[in-house]
Amino acid sequence: MTAHAADDRQGLPGERSGDSAPAPERAINPLQRLIQQRLRERGWSYGEVARRGGLPRSTVYTLASTRNLVRPPRPATIDALARGLDVPVSAVRAAAAESTGLHYYEEAPAGQQDQDDRERELLIASIDELSPDDRRHVAALVESLRNRTSARKDR
Repeated sequence: MTAHAADDRQGLPGERSGDSAPAPERAINPLQRLIQQRLRERGWSYGEVARRGGLPRSTVYTLASTRNLVRPPRPATIDALARGLDVPVSAVRAAAAESTGLHYYEEAPAGQQDQDDRERELLIASIDELSPDDRRHVAALVESLRNRTSARKDR
C-alpha cells in the first residue's frame, strides 16, 4: 500500500502544503472547486467519491487536480462523478464545461422543442472529438449566431 492511500484527502488541489486554507478561488477551475467543496463538506476522500460513483480513483484525482482542462469529461464520467459527489448532473456538466471555456445552458430558451435537446446533447458530447482548432471555429460560429440572433431581437 502506498503512503497516500492511507489518507487520500491530503494535498487537495488548491491547498497549500501543511495548511488547510484553500488557495484563492480564481486559481482553480469550476470543476476543481465543485469537487473540493464536496470533499470538504462531506469529509470524503477521492477514493470515497470514486467508489460512490463507480469511477477509478485516478479519474477523480485527475479531474480535481487538472487546472486547465482541454475538453470536458465524457458524459458517462460526468454522470458517475455527479453520483459520487451526490450533486445534480447539471451542476457537474456546467462546471466541467465552464472549466474548458464553454458555457452549458441547462434550460432551453422559450419556444424550443424537446427534439432540440437531442441536438444540444450531440453538440456537447461531440466536443471531445474535435481538435482544439476545430473547437475554436465552432465557438466562433456559435458566438456569431448568438450575436446575429441578439441583433434581430434589438430591431
